[in-house]
Amino acid sequence: MKPKSDQSRYIILGSIDGILAVLGVVIGASNVSSNPDLIINAALGGAIALAMTNGLGSYLAESAVEYGNLADLEKPLLRNLESTSLEKETRNKILYDTLAHGGSSLIGSLVPILPFVFLENYALEVSVGLSIIVLAALGMFSGKIARQNLILHSVRMVGLGILVVIVVTAFGLT
Repeated sequence: MKPKSDQSRYIILGSIDGILAVLGVVIGASNVSSNPDLIINAALGGAIALAMTNGLGSYLAESAVEYGNLADLEKPLLRNLESTSLEKETRNKILYDTLAHGGSSLIGSLVPILPFVFLENYALEVSVGLSIIVLAALGMFSGKIARQNLILHSVRMVGLGILVVIVVTAFGLT
């Protein structure tokens, strides 16, 4: 099934948020402790909070915008659109956007966490590398949606990831 453009947007946004925010948590927690349980717990806490805020934030924002659009349609039609197919489509769009944003945030968050689950050594380095690889693939997905240069989109996405790692490192969190 091909995702609609709004869901694609939320998949990209949520995945970027999940990968990079939790990568920041992983880098910061790794500076405090080498205990993988502590790092995983901190990162999972961040992942769950991020997924909930992105999902629920999308729900609130989309509800406001979409029901506002529905109200704008009611004026020229001189009728209430409650319980119509348009209102049902509006509810479904809000639900799909909410699930796309929150779900992709959670899934993206798992990328920097997984190396700490499976590896005893070099988990941080693998976490950063795996995050960059997934960002590259996400950039290609973005380029495909935009019908633009996949490599350029991929390089921009990887650049964003590297920038986050550099900034977090510059703040002494590694």
